[in-house]
Amino acid sequence: MTAAEEAARAALIETCLAMNASGINQGTSGNVSVRWGEGLLITPSALAYAAMTPADIVYLVPNGTPQGARPPSSEWRFHRDILMARPDVEAVVHCHSTFATALACHAQDIPAFHYMVAVAGGTSIRCADYATFGGQELSDAALVALRGRMACLLGQHGQISLGASLDKALWLAVEVETLAKMYVHSRALGTPPVLSDDEMTRVLAKMGRLGYADPEG
Repeated sequence: MTAAEEAARAALIETCLAMNASGINQGTSGNVSVRWGEGLLITPSALAYAAMTPADIVYLVPNGTPQGARPPSSEWRFHRDILMARPDVEAVVHCHSTFATALACHAQDIPAFHYMVAVAGGTSIRCADYATFGGQELSDAALVALRGRMACLLGQHGQISLGASLDKALWLAVEVETLAKMYVHSRALGTPPVLSDDEMTRVLAKMGRLGYADPEG
């Protein structure tokens, strides 16, 4: 293992620890990956983040074959499929953050009730259809919900956030949870008004100039 690869593996562990420390994930329910060479590095299945070492991180080749002593996360399919389908993405963060998951349990998108919804790349944060965890159907549903987006909810499951780096993917996951929390609380006062597509187009253009993600698709 080269020094660069060991550093990339250590960064995955640091991201997992930061994910739990931020409160957007609990236990080992989340998983994280980063593009590496022709494949990806991904967290292993059912191993406490605090116990992970760089050697525990799993390398997957594009066909999904793992290389390492441990099995990959059960969600490796959508990590692999997202990274293979999206050359603009370098890292994937999946977690079960409370408010995003609450909305996902009702199969609800996050509409443009607040202009910051645009940080996910569009006029809404979509909720993917439910599918059994770890399966190809879930990966397919996630790819649909992520078209032209950098984040989505997963029906009755959690959320996925993408980034050009691990730091950016984690930042977006926290933002998605914050927006979900704001949306749930705002609905306690009634149905919040939604910004128009024209306004969100202006917001997206301005965010692009400020360096926020602006995915194609």
